[in-house]
Amino acid sequence: MEAVAEAAAPSPALRNSPKMTSRKTDVYYGESQALRDVDLDIGENQVTSLIGPSGCGKSTFLRCLNRMNDVIDGCRVEGEITLDGIDVYRSGLDVVQLRARVGMVFQKPNPFPKSIYDNIAYGPRLHGIAESKSELDDIVELSLSRAGLWEEVKDRLTSPGTGLSGGQQQRLCIARAIAVNPEVILMDEPCSALDPIATAKIEELIDELRQNFTIVIVTHSMQQAARVSQKTAFFHLGNLVEVGDTEQLFTNPRDERTQGYITGRFG
Repeated sequence: MEAVAEAAAPSPALRNSPKMTSRKTDVYYGESQALRDVDLDIGENQVTSLIGPSGCGKSTFLRCLNRMNDVIDGCRVEGEITLDGIDVYRSGLDVVQLRARVGMVFQKPNPFPKSIYDNIAYGPRLHGIAESKSELDDIVELSLSRAGLWEEVKDRLTSPGTGLSGGQQQRLCIARAIAVNPEVILMDEPCSALDPIATAKIEELIDELRQNFTIVIVTHSMQQAARVSQKTAFFHLGNLVEVGDTEQLFTNPRDERTQGYITGRFG
């Protein structure tokens, strides 16, 4: 299997290019088309929000970026999606390596039924990142610190991750995602199951993480998109209607469908 990591270092010409791109991307579930002709650039070290009504295709598109749709029977992706200029759907590409570079945090916190420590250590062990126990200890501490969780759990690393609160579990899942040092983090409505206080902590964390990671977030909350993202893409009925700087899109949308959604006329 060809590892996507082999092409990890972008050429000088690509350094100012988008981290990921989508060109003429179509997605089908069986005979039903879920996405049509999506063109989108995802900027490096930015937060890009995907918004739109339920069923519009935003989560489907998110799952295209690290080929999570591969696990859905009958799902077919056409067009081109690139990471540092490399087509992530090309033949022979190592999907495990791709998902190490493009991590994912899901809607509902899903810690493994393991200790807090082993939740974080799982990925580095799988990918052979740590050569010693002390290196693994350092990765666990750094990942939990970056996720704003270390001080809360450092004295109970052997306790089950499932014993944490909902907000802590979601930060544990973010720590688990960043433990393998991905370049892109995909977040599929990461706050929808959380209370306002936990949501605020996750939003603060997203703002900090974008210094080191490229983030794409699906959110049902336009207020959240406005708070956390620099770019916003509006999907409707399987089409990418409009994409732009977040402030511009919310204050001066170019398409009347975007205007209708953000003003609450439909959605």
